[in-house]
This record gives sequence, C-alpha cells and structure tokens, in this order.
Amino acid sequence: MSSTAAAPECGGAKTSWPELVGLSVEEAKKAILKDKPDADIVVLPVGSPVTTDYRPDRVRIFVDTVAEAPHVG
Repeated sequence: MSSTAAAPECGGAKTSWPELVGLSVEEAKKAILKDKPDADIVVLPVGSPVTTDYRPDRVRIFVDTVAEAPHVG
C-alpha cells in the first residue's frame, strides 16, 4: 500500500510511511503518532518473526542499524 492509501478499517488514515526510512526511531515514532495518535508502535530488529494477525492500531518499525560501537561491560 502507498503512504496515502486508506484502508476502510483505519477510517481513511495512512497505512505506511515510506518517507520515514532513514530517520531515527524517535523521529519516526513522532511522525507516525502525528498521523495516527492511537498507534501502538512496536520496534523490532529486521527479520524478527511477527504474528500474521491484522491490528489496525499496530504499526511496526523495523530497524537494522548499530548506533554505537558495541563494547564489553
């Protein structure tokens, strides 16, 4: 679906946000919540197994970037 596609279950709301690719998780959450204040945002690593049930309030953000150098301690 495109970023402006409206699903009947969502009351005409956005269903995807391709313009957020490359932003930080916090920036993405802020933008999603602006468009969909009732969103239950779930942040997951890319490739994570997910359920196949459809929930119109759930938005999944998949991430794969290491933000800081991993270190022991």
